[in-house]
Amino acid sequence: MAYRDGKASRRKLLLFMASIVLGIAAVVSIQSFSNNLKNTIALQSKSLMGADYIIDSDKAPNERVQFIMDSLGGPEAREISFASMAAFPGNEGTKLVRVRGISGGFPFYGELETIPAAAAAIFQKEGSALVDATLMLQLNIKTGDSIKIGNTTLPVSGALKSVPGSASLFSSIAPPVIIPYRFIEQTGLVQVGSRIGYKYYFLADPKLDLEKFDEKIDPILDANDADLDTHTATSERLGRRYENFGKFLNLVAFIALLLGCIGIASAIHIYIKEKLRSIAVLKCLGATKRQTFLIYLIQIGIIGLIGGIAGTVTGLMLQQLFPLLLQDILPVNVDLALDSKVIFMGIILGFLMSILFALYPLIGTLYVSPLQTLRVQNPALKKSAKAGFLVLTGVFLFIFLFAFWLLENWKYSIFFTLGIIVTFSILAGVANLFIKAIRKFFPTGWGFIARQSLLNLYRPQNQTLILVLAIGIGTFLISTLYFTRDLLLAQATLDEQVNSPNMILLDVQQEQQENVANTIFSEDLPVLENIPIVSMKVESIKGTPVNEIREDTTSKVNRWILDHEFRTTYRDSLISSEILEEGEWVGTNPQNENIPISVSNNFAEDALVGVGDEIDFNVQGVLINTVVASIRSVDWSRMQLNFSIVFPTGVLEEAPQFRVLTTKVPDENSSAQLQQKLVKNYPNVTILDLRQVLSLIEKILTRISWLINFMAFFSILTGIIVLIGAVRTSKYQRIRESVLLRTLGAKSRQILKILALEYFYLGLLGALSGILLSLLSSLLLGYFVFETTFIPSWIPFLVLLPGIVLLVMTIGLSNSLGVIKSPPLVVLRKELS
Repeated sequence: MAYRDGKASRRKLLLFMASIVLGIAAVVSIQSFSNNLKNTIALQSKSLMGADYIIDSDKAPNERVQFIMDSLGGPEAREISFASMAAFPGNEGTKLVRVRGISGGFPFYGELETIPAAAAAIFQKEGSALVDATLMLQLNIKTGDSIKIGNTTLPVSGALKSVPGSASLFSSIAPPVIIPYRFIEQTGLVQVGSRIGYKYYFLADPKLDLEKFDEKIDPILDANDADLDTHTATSERLGRRYENFGKFLNLVAFIALLLGCIGIASAIHIYIKEKLRSIAVLKCLGATKRQTFLIYLIQIGIIGLIGGIAGTVTGLMLQQLFPLLLQDILPVNVDLALDSKVIFMGIILGFLMSILFALYPLIGTLYVSPLQTLRVQNPALKKSAKAGFLVLTGVFLFIFLFAFWLLENWKYSIFFTLGIIVTFSILAGVANLFIKAIRKFFPTGWGFIARQSLLNLYRPQNQTLILVLAIGIGTFLISTLYFTRDLLLAQATLDEQVNSPNMILLDVQQEQQENVANTIFSEDLPVLENIPIVSMKVESIKGTPVNEIREDTTSKVNRWILDHEFRTTYRDSLISSEILEEGEWVGTNPQNENIPISVSNNFAEDALVGVGDEIDFNVQGVLINTVVASIRSVDWSRMQLNFSIVFPTGVLEEAPQFRVLTTKVPDENSSAQLQQKLVKNYPNVTILDLRQVLSLIEKILTRISWLINFMAFFSILTGIIVLIGAVRTSKYQRIRESVLLRTLGAKSRQILKILALEYFYLGLLGALSGILLSLLSSLLLGYFVFETTFIPSWIPFLVLLPGIVLLVMTIGLSNSLGVIKSPPLVVLRKELS
């Protein structure tokens, strides 16, 4: 009976299934791609690192670290790396690069991909450089040309296509340049304030348990300002980073699936109402409650199973697009393969969610009376309050469990479930309030067409609620993502004010600052800031030495406070990105026993210190006793130099230090001319063009937003399917209304206008509700998460809103043309049959 009845209604049931297919496809594609990415990273972890494990440090290793490395058999290869400006004699080009001085047989896994291929094997022997291939194209550099790094000039032996340990996306700011290790000292760039990275590459015995080895050796190295990274730990860390992004996308896809399920619930509700007389006839013939219930439950189960299979297949095909969308962000080339767990999950998910969301309207079949065959009008479906409560509880429990499976955190899962409930409740409340407002304040003075279009919003079998939900959620997702992207870009955007720098000069030595400043002045450019930088580490907090805090397992002091080498400054006043929260600002040293300092609120929170607490610092071997005089709130999103720790003047002037100068260049030509002069005369100075940084941030956000919007599009597409289903489900009702209107003298053109206005109201209400809700959520994100003022863009209102409304009207009208063209006899025959 389930087969026969379903066969007669196959068009409706297939349309219902389409919404499930889209949701399953979204979830399966993301889940499958995330698993493939994680597996690829695990398989290629050695190639990503180039060795079995690395010991690295921001300073030359001390005796203890050197002893540990010697006891391990010594490194197979070593590397010194730092950022520096590079010049290319002959074409007057300059560029900020990441210099990597390498000795030994690195990499031991993977390879240096160069053009020509032989360059990777000969550069150390010949004393030449390998330069990033993209940089060579940009500056028109050929093999055989020269590169000048500091005081050293080397021939370019090849173009570097890929190297373990370099992220392709960030190489747009500082492309890698590899030179032989022995030339590092000759460059003269290892000076005070230079950020130098030391890496030592090791090969491990195949029998060595790297996890236990890491647990034993890493704490010892940490205590000596060094670190151990194994290829397994690196792959896990990378896997978690991209897995978290995948989890977020999974939630976006899951919302699309929920929309499809709500569409199923609504469609089944109307479908069952149409089947009431058939159910009553079956009961007259002796069918039990259980039998009539199972007939339609089997139909829905088959829909879900087929939908799960179709959605899984579609999702596996869709994942082929992700490597193209994320090619600049991914650390590896992903090998896409079939994942049996994901396939099983997709099929079962389609089946379970179809059954779960159809149960509530299906409960009504249990309470259909055989007398229904004699009644002219269909009464409202009766339901058991207890059964309805249990079904809704099951639905929300399923949402929570699925979110927990994705996020692996019960708190986040609860918030996600509550967020879904609140968002859906708000949109449902808006739809219900709109319907009640129309009834209460109905515009009786309007014309016939306008009045009738409003009446359709609360006619029998209306789809106002479900369509507002579908359209609203899809719009909410896309506009929230757009607003959030704007929020992130706004934080990074350079202020176009006169005193806002867009170029930073790092590592300027004390004796160079005057000459560097004069070079900037010679280009008719201003020196906006000349900031002293002193490096230091925390020695003790509140009288307790750092080593004791490390060994105290109960200590809640954040580890970065204990290990970080702080770059501090001294000045006599606050700057525009700072607000005093607690204490009193002290700009000049009062010559007390303890020097008053100002710390940022995040430093105070992580170090567990407040106003009046003492902190001792180690400045190049000299201990300085300080006391926290004030705590500042710092806007770290501002693209300017901010500091966790600020000293008063009169303390650090004689300490080893370097300078940071900032300026503002009007265009690229001025920037290039200034960089050429500075690199030629001061090769140790590193120049950071903030416009490049902003361009990189925008590129990252654009790439990510493409994929997120692609997933959010599934919500809109699901809404479209629900819309088509809603129109087709109530098509007979509309034909009847159309005939009645035409019998009363209405013309086809008038009916078309009525339908157009109805879908205009639905599209406008759903899309506007979604955009306003996303505006509210973005304001909350800006205030609580990003701690910045959110200035909304008008694009969602000017582009997304009319676009969604037009889409809804187009689909609604195209599916309603049959209503307008149907002759009155169609209804009469239907009534008599």
